[in-house]
Parts: sequence; C-alpha cells; structure tokens
Amino acid sequence: MWGRTATDLAAGIRAREYSAREVMESHLERIAAVNPRVNAIVTLDPELALRLADEADQSEPRGVLHGLPIAVKDLEPTAGMRTTWGSPLYAEHVPEHDSLLVERLRAAGALIIGKTNTPEFGAGSQTFNEVFGATRNPYDLTKTPGGSSGGAAAAVAAGMLPFADGSDLGASVRNPAAFCNLVGLRPTPGRIPTLPPGDPWDPFAVHGPIARTAPDAALLFEALAGPDPRDPLSIQERFTASFEPVPGVRIAWSPNLGGLPIDPAVTAVLQSLRTTLTELGFGVEDAEPDFDGADECFEVLRGVGFAGAYGAIVDEVKPTLAENTRFGLSLGADRIARALELRGELYTRMREFLTGYDVLAAPVTAVPAFDVETEYPTEVAGVPMGTYLEWFRTCSRITVTAHPSVAVPAGFTDAGLPIGIQLVGRHRGELALLRLADAINGATGLTDRTPPL
Repeated sequence: MWGRTATDLAAGIRAREYSAREVMESHLERIAAVNPRVNAIVTLDPELALRLADEADQSEPRGVLHGLPIAVKDLEPTAGMRTTWGSPLYAEHVPEHDSLLVERLRAAGALIIGKTNTPEFGAGSQTFNEVFGATRNPYDLTKTPGGSSGGAAAAVAAGMLPFADGSDLGASVRNPAAFCNLVGLRPTPGRIPTLPPGDPWDPFAVHGPIARTAPDAALLFEALAGPDPRDPLSIQERFTASFEPVPGVRIAWSPNLGGLPIDPAVTAVLQSLRTTLTELGFGVEDAEPDFDGADECFEVLRGVGFAGAYGAIVDEVKPTLAENTRFGLSLGADRIARALELRGELYTRMREFLTGYDVLAAPVTAVPAFDVETEYPTEVAGVPMGTYLEWFRTCSRITVTAHPSVAVPAGFTDAGLPIGIQLVGRHRGELALLRLADAINGATGLTDRTPPL
C-alpha cells in the first residue's frame, strides 16, 4: 500500500476501501525497513501515528488529506513534538505551538507522525547536521538527496511518505526533487502563507509540496494554499487543482540560465528530454530573459536576512552559515538598496519575457547528485565555486524573479542518478505548471522508476 499515489490513498480512505490504519501501518513498516539506511525521518512517533489513524477512521473526513501520513520538515514547529532546526542549540526543543503550515496540514486531515531531516537552520542545498547526521539519496546511498528539504524528498522517493512539505529560499524544494526523481513546486510568494521570523514582506522563502506525481503535489498544494491575515503577502484567491490537456505550449529553452557552468551529464539528459517535448507537439526554442544582477540580488538579500536571523548566534552555527551571516552584517545601505532595485527589475524582466512564452525550461541542478560526505561541489564543469551558494544558481536566479517554478523528472544519467528539468511559469501560474509537469510525466513514465532499496 505504501507505493500507491497520495491521490489514490486519499480517495481510497474517503471511500472506505481501506482504513487510515492500514495505510499508516504500511508506511510505518516501510519506514522501519529503509529509514535506517536513508536517515530521512529523524523524529518518529509510531504510537501517536496509529492513534491518529484510528481517530481518523472513527471520524468523518476533515479535509482533502484525511487519513494520510506525513512527516514535517524539521524547520516547522510542531506542538508537543521535537523540532530542532537541525541545530545542536535546539536538539531537545519541544514547541508548545504549531506553525501555520502545520495548522493547515492538521485542518486538512493529514496525520503528522514525525519530522524530516534538514541542514542546520535549512542553510545549504545538502542535508546533514550535527544532531542527526546526513540523509542519503535512495537512488544511490553514497550520494546526497540535496537540500534543504533533502529528508522530505528522500522519504517520498523511498516510499516512506506519500508526499512531503518542503521550503525553498534558494533551491531547497527544487534541488532535492530533481536529485530524487520527484515533482517539487516552488510557488509564487504568498500562495502558501507563512509566518517567518523577521521581515514578513520578504518574498524569497516559500513553502512547497514534494511528491512523486504532479496530481499528488497538487493535492498537498491545495491543502496548504489560501489566504491568511497573518501573512501580508498571502494571496487571497484559493487554489483548486484540475488536470486537462495542455496543447500548443510555447517553451523557451535555456541550457544554462545566462552562461552558468553545467555538468555535461546534466546537459545530455535534458537534451534528450527536449526531443520528447518536441515530439509532444510543444514549440521549443532557445531563449531566456536577462539575468544580469540576479546573483548580486540573491546573495545580498539572503545575507541581510541571515544577519537578522543569526547575527546573535553567528559564533555558534556551522562555518558556511556563519560566513553568510557575517557577509550580511558587513553590508552597507547602498548595496542593499541596489539589491532591492534589482529584485524589482528581475521580476519585470521575467514577467515581460513570459508574455511571449508559456514557460521557461532550464536545468534544476548544475550537477548530478554528489557524494554525501561533500558539503557542496567546489567545481562545476571545470569552473571553481567560490562559495556554497554558487553551485545552485540555476535555482536562485529564478528565486529572485518571484515567479513559480516546478522541478520535474527529466531522466537518469548513465550512473543511474536522477536529473530534473525546471519549468518557470507566469506569476501565480502554478496550475499551468502542474498540468505541464503531469503531461511530461505521462510521456516519459519516469515517475514509475523507483529506487533500488
């Protein structure tokens, strides 16, 4: 039962074809079988899980996720359940209140059974920390699943969860989805409301679903999206998923998003997918917007946010996070002001560009999944990476445009590692992206390929 899609499980529980307890027992058995090797779920309460499942079976459906198990990323406070942020500073922390996202999950009927692993405070696109260690990629246990939602992606890919929540500032939903042959949606800022510390008008950090299929991602997205007065960016309209044919899609194809170095193994897989897109009848042509200033915008404004969040504990966090925080603390007003101007310019450039195309297609990652013991690639296609931020610019250059994007399985390298394609859509255009992702998944059949665990 653990291998079925979330949409099938939700429908089956609602129709009482099988019970929430049966679904829960199946997933708990799967967790017991594979999690010791993958280390994706780092806090688990099986007794609570079964009790919640029994309560779900005895009640009327509460929402679209009724009876479905989920473990929440360990950056989200869960009342009465340990939340560590992947930091030794909070190794035994048990919150008294739920985050807004957890509130939404419970209201939709999801059963929260534990937490998924993340790097310290979610910083960096590799999942390891001093509290729980590293999470491993189910497709190759010597490789990373990416990050910072690496625990979420690895758990879904390994069949331990039907879907999972992620959060994405620079790449943290998209990279893990691509490394694990999954669909990962970074929505328009405000589509899923958040209550982050610091500046509530900052559009960089968003929540998004990670799932095996586009309909599964849409199911979780529908439960999480919608307005909330506590988030000043929250979008007032509600999201409702429906899947229809997507003929005549105009795709702008960018092999390197403005000249970024890309590993040849990634390029080879994506070129093969381009042929598939053409065979589907989509119009594909080389084109991309101007990304000048995107790296400066992202790195400066990320640094500003980190200075506010971690300035007081800068000497107590991992070196890369401390370096990023000190950079933020060193910034002057003129450079911050210019980064804010660039953010507006980059949004406008992408908006205007997408009046001529339905989507921009580009790499999700510059490299295939790398060694789990490596914090970040120090070189991509022969080009040195100066910091841990540079290797995921394929995603961070999209973050600063405030446009939604989805990672979709694109194929596998000769070594059997998953590669993803990133589809960038119009502002608030998540439904069109999910429909296109579903069409691509249907044509390639890649979502049927599971890890050799």
